[in-house]
Amino acid sequence: MTKRMWRQGGWYTVGVAVALGLFTPAPSQAQITRVSNSSSEHRQAVGVTLGGFFLKGEDSRVDDDVLYNDLDSLLFDIKDFNGASVSGEWLVGLNDYLEAGVSAGYYQKSVPSIYRGRVNANGSEIEQELKLRVVPLAATLRFLPIGRGGIEPYVGAGIGAFRWRYSETGEFVDFADDAIFRNRYIANGTSYGPLVLGGIRFPFGDALSFGGELRYQWAEGDTNPSDSGLLGSKIDLGGLNAAVTLHVRF
Repeated sequence: MTKRMWRQGGWYTVGVAVALGLFTPAPSQAQITRVSNSSSEHRQAVGVTLGGFFLKGEDSRVDDDVLYNDLDSLLFDIKDFNGASVSGEWLVGLNDYLEAGVSAGYYQKSVPSIYRGRVNANGSEIEQELKLRVVPLAATLRFLPIGRGGIEPYVGAGIGAFRWRYSETGEFVDFADDAIFRNRYIANGTSYGPLVLGGIRFPFGDALSFGGELRYQWAEGDTNPSDSGLLGSKIDLGGLNAAVTLHVRF
């Protein structure tokens, strides 16, 4: 009797162990699958940035810069060209710590100016409008030091193609005979240069993030003064972009 009871209890124990062995791996595998899927979620994002573009100051502009040279005769300030900028971008996560992106932006600013110490015969100011437009296209690579998910600080670098146009329109003085005349001078082109960036993103719900970013670019354009009539052979397109960011992850 005792032997039979032991056998029954033994087979019962083995049966329970087998059942546990069969059913226990299923939830563990599901958990592994969920972790794997979680790490691959939100590998891409689209976003917009809204902020300002701040040109390099008078003391650090490239040699023979047209804006710097204009300061000899026209009354304005380089910082008058600081203005709003907007861009859109597409980001792709390469792994938990690296991210590639492409972006396109837009900046334009018109600045009024007048001649220093010279006026029209009737005493009115000799006025001009200086206008600069830059459309940057950039490819970047970013490093996320604490990984993806949650709060995401990042640093990065890239290369930009800057489509630009600069113009001066209004009244001008011919210093040979002090004649005052109306004209417009225009130069445009596409320039290339490096950029560096850094920022931070904060999650907002499951698919949104917002944050801030600083981006500094270096580039200069050729104004071809023999054709454009401008008072400088270069225009410095370098400067700082400071922006708030909003991204939708998918």
